[in-house]
Amino acid sequence: MTEKDINAKRFLDLIQKSRKGKFKVYIGMSAGVGKTFRMLQEAHTLLRNGIDVKIGFIETHNRKETHELLEGLPIVPKRSIYYKGKYLEEMDVQAIINLRPEVVIVDELAHTNIEGSKNEKRWQDVMDILDAGINVISAVNIQHIESLNDDIKEITGIEVKERIPDSVLKATDEVVNIDLTADELITRLKEGKIYTADKIQSALGNFFKPQHILQLRELTLKEVASQVERKVETEVTGGGLRQERFLACISSNHATAKTVIRKTARLANYYHSKWYVLYVETPRERGDKIALDKQRHLINNFRLATELGAEIIRIKNCKVATAITEQAEARKITTICIGKPHITLFKVILSTNIFKSLLNKLTSSSIDLIILS
Repeated sequence: MTEKDINAKRFLDLIQKSRKGKFKVYIGMSAGVGKTFRMLQEAHTLLRNGIDVKIGFIETHNRKETHELLEGLPIVPKRSIYYKGKYLEEMDVQAIINLRPEVVIVDELAHTNIEGSKNEKRWQDVMDILDAGINVISAVNIQHIESLNDDIKEITGIEVKERIPDSVLKATDEVVNIDLTADELITRLKEGKIYTADKIQSALGNFFKPQHILQLRELTLKEVASQVERKVETEVTGGGLRQERFLACISSNHATAKTVIRKTARLANYYHSKWYVLYVETPRERGDKIALDKQRHLINNFRLATELGAEIIRIKNCKVATAITEQAEARKITTICIGKPHITLFKVILSTNIFKSLLNKLTSSSIDLIILS
C-alpha cells in the first residue's frame, strides 16, 4: 500500500464512521440492577425533547415499575417466526431500518436469535442498525463479555452461554455503569423486584451470593474504567501513548489455548493494543497427525480469537521457539503470552528445549514474556 492509498483509506474510514449511528451501552454486574429501567427513562426524556425515539426490543421480565415505563413510548412491532411447531417473536431489524428513527432502544444485547433470523446474535442486528446511521441505546451484563467468561465461571460456577465479543464494547461511543451495592441488590431480589417468588431462594443460594456480587461488581467497575480510559487516550490524547503489541502463542491443547486467548484479549483491551494469535504447526501437529476433535477445537479457538479482535497467524515450522521470535520481531511485538505448562517453571527452564531456546532468544531483546495460568 502506497502512502497515497493509506491516506485515501484513512479518509474513507473517517467518512464511514461519521455515517454510522452513535452507540451507547448500559452495563451492570447482574440482572436487576436497573439497566432496562434506565433505558426507558432515557427514552421518555428524549421523546419530551422532540427526538424520534422508538423501542426496538425491550424485556421488562414483568417487573411492574419497569413495565409501567413503556406507557407512551412508540414500539416497533416484533416479527413472528415459525420455529419447531410454534410462532416466536424477534426484533424486526428491517422494520427499524425502514422507519429510520433517530434513536432506537434495543435490550438484551447478548441474546441469541431464533434459527432462521438474518443474524445469529442480537449484537449483530445492532451493528446493522448502526451501519444504517441510526443511534442505538442497549444494555448488557458483565457476565456476557467473551473474554471474561473464564473469570465469571470461576466466580459463580456457571458457564454463561450467551456472550458478546469484546469488540462490541470497543465499538461503543459511551458505556454507562448501572451500579448498586450488594445489599441493595439483594434487597431488591427479596422484595420480588427481580425474579418471581418461586425463584428467589434459588437465586440467593447461587448467583446472588454477596461474595459473588462483590466480585462481579469489581469486574464491572474495571471494565467501565478501561472503556473510559480508551476514550480518553484515543479522543483526547489523539491515539494513545502506548505502543504495546501482544502475541498469544497457542497449541492444539484447546483448554490452555482458550485461556491464553481470553487473557491476552483482556491485556490487549486494557492497553487498547493490536494483538495476534500464533499457532505453529510442527510435524507432530500436522492435520493428518492430530485427532479430528483437536482440529475442531483449534478452529473454534481461531474463531474465538477473531471475535475478540486478534489477527490469526498460522505457520509451519519444526522449531517453535524460532518461529515465535521471528514472528515477534516481524510484527514488532512487545509482549509474548504463553500458557502455563503442567510442570514447574524451574523444570521447564532446565529441561524443555522450546522454553530454554525462547528465553535465550528473548534475553537479548526488549520483548516481555508472560506465562498465563
